[in-house]
Amino acid sequence: MNMTETLAPHLPYLRRYGRALTGSQETGDAYVRNTLSALLSGERSLPEGVPPRLGLYRVFQAIWDPDVAPGPQASKADGTTRPDGLLKALMPTGRAALLLTSVEAFSLEETSFVLDQSPQAVERAILEAQELIDRLLASRVLIIEDEPIIALDLENLLTELGHSVVATAATRAEAVAKARAERPGLVLADINLGEGGSGIDAVAEILESFDIPVIFVTAYPERLLTGERPEPTYLIAKPFLPETIQATVSQALFFHPEKSAA
Repeated sequence: MNMTETLAPHLPYLRRYGRALTGSQETGDAYVRNTLSALLSGERSLPEGVPPRLGLYRVFQAIWDPDVAPGPQASKADGTTRPDGLLKALMPTGRAALLLTSVEAFSLEETSFVLDQSPQAVERAILEAQELIDRLLASRVLIIEDEPIIALDLENLLTELGHSVVATAATRAEAVAKARAERPGLVLADINLGEGGSGIDAVAEILESFDIPVIFVTAYPERLLTGERPEPTYLIAKPFLPETIQATVSQALFFHPEKSAA
């Protein structure tokens, strides 16, 4: 099996990680392409003695430069605001460790290998990052989900994390109406709403009115992680774990500038 065939099954999930880590589909996918190019050209090589997926993420992490990745930038010109000290207090290693363990499902030991840090340092970074994000980035959330039990699970989880669920919607029309009425700060949307339409279409219509971060939920993440077209920056796979929701919501809010009141 050649290098391309070996790595192909893992690339959609590396795109998911890269997008969440950088806060951008374009930038995250570019880092994935750079990683693959470096491996295929021989500039980098997979570490020996570890599974290909683990080695792939380690090479990606070595190439990623947090100083040039897009992040939340406070700007008086566009009216965006950020809690004082957030960027300085929240270290990139903490966010990376949080995503690797909670979203990508690496163990603490595997994450320490990817980040080239001790397990103790990684565990400390995770705890510090999550505590800081949860404390400073609580938001008002709209849930778009046609399955009542899943919607209730999401609502309970988000409430426990300190967020306020301002509305739930089961159809495209209901989602758009509630978004315009409540003006949430974050949307969690199922992609397939059954007879209620498409969550993607609902979000597209909502974003015509105002700019908010969106996290999509789907049972088939590979279909939206191809890197071949405009795709979601934040994507959660069903069935989801509470830790995955927590980490992904944190990243989405971290990277999306909070608009000050007009």
